[in-house]
Amino acid sequence: MNLILDEEATASPSAADACSLEHYLTLPDHSMDARIAAARAQLGKSTILLGHHYQRDEVVRFADLTGDSYKLSKAAAETDAAYIVFCGVHFMAESADVLGRDGQQVILPDLNAGCSMADMAEISQVEDCWENIERLGLAVDTIPITYMNSSAAIKAFCGEHGGLVCTSSNAAAAFRWAFARAKRILFLPDQHLGRNTGHSMHIPLDEMVVWDPWGLQGGQTQASIAASRIVLWKGHCAVHQRFLPSHVDQVRARYPGIQVIVHPECRWEVCRKADALGSTERLIALVEQAPAGAMFAVGTEIHLVNRMARRFAAQGKRVITLDDTGCLCTTMYRISPQHLAWALENLVEGRVVNRIQVRKSVKQWAKVALDRMLEVS
Repeated sequence: MNLILDEEATASPSAADACSLEHYLTLPDHSMDARIAAARAQLGKSTILLGHHYQRDEVVRFADLTGDSYKLSKAAAETDAAYIVFCGVHFMAESADVLGRDGQQVILPDLNAGCSMADMAEISQVEDCWENIERLGLAVDTIPITYMNSSAAIKAFCGEHGGLVCTSSNAAAAFRWAFARAKRILFLPDQHLGRNTGHSMHIPLDEMVVWDPWGLQGGQTQASIAASRIVLWKGHCAVHQRFLPSHVDQVRARYPGIQVIVHPECRWEVCRKADALGSTERLIALVEQAPAGAMFAVGTEIHLVNRMARRFAAQGKRVITLDDTGCLCTTMYRISPQHLAWALENLVEGRVVNRIQVRKSVKQWAKVALDRMLEVS
């Protein structure tokens, strides 16, 4: 089952593949361990297995590399592996295909592993937004920037319209690059990262407006858009939006002296109460660099928080989640040991299943947007 991705692409498994996968899904998780290990050994260096920080433990334990999406995609492209098995979500596998070398093939073990944030901005909606901005005569003063957590089609849109891609760690650099060239940024698809980045650059909240793709002209007037510095897309991460200011107050009351560190995909109100913001890599670094005895409440996905807690306990540091109820990335959680074993054992048999292949025209402009990001970083 191969997937060529653009806004119109669809795919479904062959009957044989579907039956095969259904058989795997009837088996318990632990029964996959030896099979995954055996397949990995047989495939050797022909295959690299990537595991995102938010991936479940039963899967990420087999990863050759762990990290955030861009780091993993870039690292895989620098290897000699012919096959990249990405245990993450759709947009991550797309990025790996965009950045990959000629001949490398990217596999997503479960095609249902999407991203709720990325899904909140469809390319047709973004094109409609831009047409509105053009009609109002404001496009000439506007540069589109998309977060890494977006489809390849939207990355390509930004590349073709003079914009670029950013990560959570280099968003401010991307904003500075854009403001040196235009008055206004259209930021996709996470309003919270856009607002937090803008605020850190001393842009007033009233100069940041939210574009609602379901509203007439985005729910904005010509005057409000014209007066804005940042047009924020109405999107968010389902995991990080769950964290509330009250969670910060509660954890500080319960653990005096605790440090609260959160991902910038969290709400502006939460980020203002936190001691520090950072990407997944920076959150890990903040705990890593802290002295023994330090305690942290971390506002990000629960699998990463739990792994940090186990890793740093031996160093005398305590890590807890900011919200006791916890929150996992349900779409990434869909990749199970069964899906991974199915994908790897098919590779052993010479079959590539669930290939993620970005259309050439989309890949070209998405690469332009990513290359611009590298220049500003």
